[in-house]
Formats: sequence, C-alpha cells, structure tokens
Amino acid sequence: MIPDSLRRIWSVATKELLDFVRDWRTLIALVLIPILIFPLFFIALPIFLQGEMAELDQYELNLEVQINDSEIPIELIEPFNTSKLNYTIAPLDLQLNNLSSANSDALRIRDGNGQPHVILRLEETESNSSESWNYAILYDSTSELSNEGRSRVMIVMQNWESDIINHTLSQYNLTRDEALDPIHWDGDSGEANVATSAQSAGLALSMFIPMIVAIWTASSAIQPSIDLTAGERERGTMEALLCTPANRVELLYGKWLAVGVVAATSVIFQLVGLLFAIIFILPSDTLGMPSLSSWSIISLLLSVLLFAIFVVAIELALAVRAHSVKEAGTVLGPIVIAFIVPAMFAQFVNLEGIEWWWFVAPIFNVCLAMREALLNINDLSHISLWLFSSLLYAFLAVTWAAKQFKREDLVESIS
Repeated sequence: MIPDSLRRIWSVATKELLDFVRDWRTLIALVLIPILIFPLFFIALPIFLQGEMAELDQYELNLEVQINDSEIPIELIEPFNTSKLNYTIAPLDLQLNNLSSANSDALRIRDGNGQPHVILRLEETESNSSESWNYAILYDSTSELSNEGRSRVMIVMQNWESDIINHTLSQYNLTRDEALDPIHWDGDSGEANVATSAQSAGLALSMFIPMIVAIWTASSAIQPSIDLTAGERERGTMEALLCTPANRVELLYGKWLAVGVVAATSVIFQLVGLLFAIIFILPSDTLGMPSLSSWSIISLLLSVLLFAIFVVAIELALAVRAHSVKEAGTVLGPIVIAFIVPAMFAQFVNLEGIEWWWFVAPIFNVCLAMREALLNINDLSHISLWLFSSLLYAFLAVTWAAKQFKREDLVESIS
C-alpha cells in the first residue's frame, strides 16, 4: 500500500512534468539542444575553421623586405611567390639598435591602404655556417591579414633555415639526424605508453565531463525552479496550490522531483550527444571510450544524482523567496557561478596523493568523485567521504528549501 504522502508528492511531480512536456519550447531546450550541441560543435567548428583558413589563404598580401643589399637571396623568391606574398625591396635602416625595433614602420603596417601587411628585415652576418642571417618580422597582432602574413613569412624562413643547415652539414659529410639528434628515440614513442586507449580516454574525459555536468545541471535547473515557484506566485496560482490536500513539504518534494527529472534528463541527453560525437564523429585515433567497472559506473551515476539533489534544492529554495520571475532570475543567475567555479578548479586538482578534505568540500567532492570514477579509481575512503558529505549537503539543502516553503509570506500578494 502506497502511503498517501507519497501519492500526493507523485501527483504534484506528475502535474508539473506534464506542464513542462506540453510546452514545445521546453522539449527543444531539454532534449533537442543537449543531444545535438556536441555533434554540431564537433561538425560545425572544424568546417568553420577550415572555411576561415581557406578564406585567408586566398589573399594576396603585401610584404616589404628590408635588406642591406639591393637584392634578396634567390632562395626566397620562389617561396614568396608561392605563398602569395607580393614583395618589394627597401633599404635597411642601419641606425636600428636591433632588427626588431619597430620605429616608424609600425605606423605604416597599421595604416594599411596599400602599405605592407608585414615587413621582413634581413641582415647577413659572419659565422662558420655556409650562410648566416639575422632577421625580424614586423607585424600587427590585431590585424588578421598581418598575422597571416607573418605566418607565411615565418614558414618561408624556417624552410630556408632548414636548407642552409642541410647544406652546411653536407659539407662535413653529416646528416641532420647525426648532427642534431645524436641521442634519439628508437621505434615508435607511442608504443612505450603502457596505458590502454580506454584508460587514456578516461583521463581525457575526466578533465571536462565533471565540469560539463556541473554547468549543465546548475543551468538547466534554473528555469523550471523559477517557473514552479516565483512563476506561480507571479501568476497567482501558488495560493490555489497551497489549498490542495498536499502540505507544503509534500509540495516541495513534488516540485523538487519534477525539477530534478528535468535537469537530469537534460544532462543525460547532453552526455549522450557527447558520447555520440566521440564514437561517430571524431577520428578513431582522437579519443576513445573509457572502460569502466561496475563500481565506477555506479559511483559516477550516484555522484551526479547527489549533485543534482543538492543543486535543485538550493535553486528551489532561492527561487521561492523571490516575489517575481525577474527577481528570481536576478538571484539565480549569479548563483550558477558558485557551482561552475569550483567545478572548473576541480579539474586541475592533482589526484596523486590528494588530501582527504577535497572529498568533503562542497561541489569539489562530487566533481572529484566523477573524475576518479572515469579513471576507474575505487578508493573506499574517498567514496565514503564524498558519499556521506554529499548526503549531508543534500539533506541540509532540502531542509533549508522546506523551511522556505513554510514561510508565511509565500502566499503574500506580489503587489
């Protein structure tokens, strides 16, 4: 026989969930966007970046070569032409302290309007090498075309330097490896990594999945928390709801269950989209799937669940204190940062020899629990610490939320 209080809690939660499902905008926000965000990100971002790079590659850029002789080295002419660098030659100012001194040339680069996008300064020097040059590239870091020109010139200079090195070494009957790599790795360095691909994938995912879960849980619970509390006060339906057989604590639990389901659904669909992108979109050698034990999977799901309980209870308690949707949004917006910042810092905590108190600190504990679960680390002392501390924080948050629902001004008119 199901107790009457549980039936009332379930009725409240079902009613609130049905109201959410009937709104097509909610379905888009909770299902479509989370499940598509990562696949679209991994598809659209590379396409966008390739398009931007291809667009820059089409530009003919103006290059001014300043040199203390009348002609530039012949080895540079063809690479400049191939790189779509329209070069002109100018005399080098011999009064410069060093070739990187910007002086008045900096103004010419920034002005544009037919002026050079980038300036290359060359000065031949004496050394034991077959050739030796000093050079500097003047460019404007705030200009995309100037940055592109610098990149093209730098590639040409590096290739020229490599040719000079090879020519110098050949004079002494040496190869490049013999001269520059006398102590070298034998074989494939990747084969020396004893970690499996699944372990490497677990490490990579452990660096950002906890933060994603924290951010998405905190943000996805805001709107339903506001709508079921301040929204009902603003619409004038809270008074009618308080007249139902369900007491205020039962109303809280029903609303908490509804918001928790909404937030959890959104997070689950986002993780599904992420895993889909990893498996089917990313190259197979980029990132694989971690191999998790049953304990690690249970630990991961439990940490996410307890974090959701904690977050939803706090956001409901804060939202119910507000007299309007605007006021609730103003309060809850900055609160998300309180969840995001610790989650962000938790990604950089060193798990080797980690202090016990990290697994007691709020938010840090569940984020570190997720990291250890994804790394297949099952330390019973750590699990006990974050489990009991998370249960304590969740209990305190729900208790505080229940206290807010018992406030007499809950039924006060907004006016």
